[in-house]
Amino acid sequence: MAVGAAAVTTVEEKVESGGGVAGGKIKIGVCVMEKKVKCGSEAFSAPMGQIFERLEAFGEFEIVFFGDEVILHDPVESWPLCDCLIAFYSSGYPLDKAEAYAALRKPFLVNELEPQHLLHDRRKVYERLEMFGIPVPRYALVNRELPFEEVDYFVEEDDFVQVHGERFWKPFVEKPVDGDDHSIMIYYPSSAGGGMKELFRKVGNRSSDFHPDVRRVRREGSYIYEEFMPTGGTDVKVYTVGPEYAHAEARKSPVVDGVVMRNPDGKEVRYPVLLTPTEKQMAREVCMAFRQMVCGFDLLRCGGRSYVCDVNGWSFVKNSHKYYDDAACVLRKMFLDAKAPHLSSTIPPTLPWKINEPLQTSEGLTRQGSGIIGTFGQSEELRCVIAVIRHGDRTPKQKVKLKVTEEKLLNLMLKYNGGRARSETKLKTAIQLQDLLDATRLLVPRARPDRGSDSEAEDIEHAEKLRQVKAVLEEGGHFSGIYRKVQLKPLKWVKAPKGNGESEEERPIEALMVLKYGGVLTHAGRKQAEELGRYFRNNMYPGEGTGLLRLHSTYRHDLKIYSSDEGRVQMSAAAFAKGLLDLEGQLTPILVSLVSKDSSMLDGLENASLEIEEAKARLNEIITSGAQTMDSNEMVFPWMVDGAGLPPTASDLLPELVELTKKINEQVRLLAIDEDEKLTETSSYDVVPPYDQAKALGKTNIDVDRIAAGLPCGSEGFLLMFARWRKLEKDLYNERKGRYDITQIPDVYDSCKYDLLHNAHLNLKGLDELFKVAQLLADGVIPNEYGINPRQKLKIGSKIARRLLGKILIDLRNTREEALNVAELKSKNDRHTTYCKKDMQHQTKANTRNEDMRRTSTSDKSIELEDDDDKETEYRLDPKYANVNTPERHVRTRLYFTSESHIHSLMNVLRYCNLDESLQGEDSLVCHGALERLFRTKELDYMSYVVLRMFENTEVALEDPKRFRIEMTFSRGADLSPLENNDIDASWLHEHTLPIMGPERLQEVGSYLTLEHMERMVRPFAMPAEDFPPPATPHGFSGYFSKSAVLERLVNLWPFHKHSNGNSK
Repeated sequence: MAVGAAAVTTVEEKVESGGGVAGGKIKIGVCVMEKKVKCGSEAFSAPMGQIFERLEAFGEFEIVFFGDEVILHDPVESWPLCDCLIAFYSSGYPLDKAEAYAALRKPFLVNELEPQHLLHDRRKVYERLEMFGIPVPRYALVNRELPFEEVDYFVEEDDFVQVHGERFWKPFVEKPVDGDDHSIMIYYPSSAGGGMKELFRKVGNRSSDFHPDVRRVRREGSYIYEEFMPTGGTDVKVYTVGPEYAHAEARKSPVVDGVVMRNPDGKEVRYPVLLTPTEKQMAREVCMAFRQMVCGFDLLRCGGRSYVCDVNGWSFVKNSHKYYDDAACVLRKMFLDAKAPHLSSTIPPTLPWKINEPLQTSEGLTRQGSGIIGTFGQSEELRCVIAVIRHGDRTPKQKVKLKVTEEKLLNLMLKYNGGRARSETKLKTAIQLQDLLDATRLLVPRARPDRGSDSEAEDIEHAEKLRQVKAVLEEGGHFSGIYRKVQLKPLKWVKAPKGNGESEEERPIEALMVLKYGGVLTHAGRKQAEELGRYFRNNMYPGEGTGLLRLHSTYRHDLKIYSSDEGRVQMSAAAFAKGLLDLEGQLTPILVSLVSKDSSMLDGLENASLEIEEAKARLNEIITSGAQTMDSNEMVFPWMVDGAGLPPTASDLLPELVELTKKINEQVRLLAIDEDEKLTETSSYDVVPPYDQAKALGKTNIDVDRIAAGLPCGSEGFLLMFARWRKLEKDLYNERKGRYDITQIPDVYDSCKYDLLHNAHLNLKGLDELFKVAQLLADGVIPNEYGINPRQKLKIGSKIARRLLGKILIDLRNTREEALNVAELKSKNDRHTTYCKKDMQHQTKANTRNEDMRRTSTSDKSIELEDDDDKETEYRLDPKYANVNTPERHVRTRLYFTSESHIHSLMNVLRYCNLDESLQGEDSLVCHGALERLFRTKELDYMSYVVLRMFENTEVALEDPKRFRIEMTFSRGADLSPLENNDIDASWLHEHTLPIMGPERLQEVGSYLTLEHMERMVRPFAMPAEDFPPPATPHGFSGYFSKSAVLERLVNLWPFHKHSNGNSK
């Protein structure tokens, strides 16, 4: 249905006397100036039309649009009748007349009318905010009855103004007291050059202008002076729909440069924001303070605190279908509660306007599993969802190493390491990588020499590697430090005379260059992550009707998302968040807004590197010795032996693996020769095309033109594809020493699977055979790299995942304490209510006496709650921030995105923790059937995950261990073989995307794992809570838009300002 196409009853179609519910549908009157609701010829503007369409789709409402003619000229007695009224002020609107109508007809008011007078005076707005305890910036008032009137309490100097003795140093903000005057000034200190910036409502692409010569403040009226709040160049807009729902968006602040940032469709870029529990409470208070159910206000985040700086009254979000759905559902409940409480306001499982919508193309990408058990009866409530998730499909990770002696490269190293001959340099930024590319282009020979004597072999190989470096840096026509980085490490140096000849200095003469690249999230990886987010939204939160969205935007959901330092992991987290919260637009703003980086918890193997090397050495010994591994099928516990899962004939498969790898390498070499000849014929590049953000973050769809042209998928050319396979062939088997390197088996498997999925159109002969052999070996090698037997797996896993396990236990404990606080509060309220009902039966005298007692009791209770609040850490969600009417529906979600090593490590601790000496005699947390499934699960592939859900049984005593139950599930991820055509929808193979397997149970159906028991089993392997650093002050939205930082932030995608670790994040 087109926007505005909703059926509208006009004034000419007079409603029946008495109207409303008795006549069938509830009549909703829209008494608003046409300029505020009309959009061209449409009856309603886009947001209003979208929301009214949805309301009418429920079949319970009729929309009555008054129109300007009626509002301005007709007496209120002849205005249409309605049951519910939407009315809000705009210029020229007769607010007094609307108040008279409301007094006459007494409809339910969405936004009350009398408080709207306050919104036109910024003084009264701040006064009301302070009355309700809502933080505002530090401010002072200068009131003038006449223009340019001198007031004795106001003093202006060069760099400050002083009002009633309170000094405001520049920069400060000057606002007219008239709420309809949007000319706001910011005055800058002389130390920064002085001048004034004027902020105004958007005009085209501008929202502010800088006036360098204006240094004196205005005196023609009354003004508010307030402290300037540095917010990192970002404003946060909050939109409420009733006191229990808030939607927040961030936009580039006009303070930055006055240029409005717009997307390709011409709309202002708005970024999604997660409100903190405190901010959600502030949104509720704003809604109640001004008695405006639909209300917008501006939030400033500064120095770890949030402040309200403006309240706008009636405001709707633009261009967000998720918000339109939510707003319609919330308003529906509001209307039904007010006018038809006998009708159910429960949200239907499928919203009426979505019944005929086609399914999203990737809805089938996540398979249903058997793992989600859900609640045990009606008395259980979901309290916590913790998920540890591997990143999505990526390109193969690559590394080039070469020793360099060229002066251009050595000088480049000195340029970026401060001139220190013995210090290494890391190059990541666009400028640094451009310098390296410029130098490399001059060093790469124009043509490849024919191979001559053996003495020339090293020079030829060196030139090939330089050519590879050049190709990597030119790949995709853009730089992205998140995916490419170069290290230059000095190896040799000599003393040489300084330029002035007076003394000597050290100069490097040889360095090791290490270029790491690849590992980029593919279009398939992005699609997988986004789809898995949608799956979580609709399946992990029981009893929420349409899923997570409404839960999240109300005050009942506490969500935090963490990622490791790797680019592919960060972007997987952002894509998942997009699907989980039904967000729109590019991944970059989602990443900046919603994902926190925690490399210490989700990156690195340093703590277990020695044990991993031991495991690999033992694994190599088992495979290369040709020793027959035990037949796992004949054992009761096949996973308990060394090297479990290795094929019995592993040593016989190695020569076959090498030969098949050579065949593939030779085919790709021939393709690369053709490409190189074409490149040689063209002129050399002068400048790399500008950084292309969309390319750097991975496309959402396949580049059809490249596929049709017979080129490799993505930005990889044949030269780099050949370098990838040549390195695999060289590293897999050393012909001179006759030695296999089994650590290369996962890389061969990785490249095979990637090319089968993304480059099947190249028709590489023998690739499917190579894949089968590589898969047999990799299925045995990969799990054993994290421990050759269960005890070693437990040791390695506990070292790698120690901090993550500690954080998970903290999440669960905090949720438990919070739930118990809510339960105790609810119990007190219930007892108090019962007492009040009994008390009503007493005499009037006794009633009066007891009323005093109740007041005393309530006062005492408030003191107790305040004391409890003081004990809460800043990151904890105070029970009062939960949905006040239904506190038991509050849910905490923590999502941790990481790499394969952490998924394996976490899983190994969960299934083998009972093998620790301190837990002898205990059963595994994982049931026998799941242990068998995990043994058969050779690979925890892309988007594999482990989910812990905690449920609270509200009918069990607070002190009973069975009050809190843990449900554990896992998914193998996208572990189907690209060769298994019968199992994979052809359309997904065409899109180069493998489906994600659904969750599987780690416990027997009907089993009961208490939180207390899980804590006891996991605690020996988890970092103690006291070892975590104290919670950092939560800073505001990162300074993504800061003018000086835009280029570097786009290039690196990190370091965005993220919070440091805290024990209750």
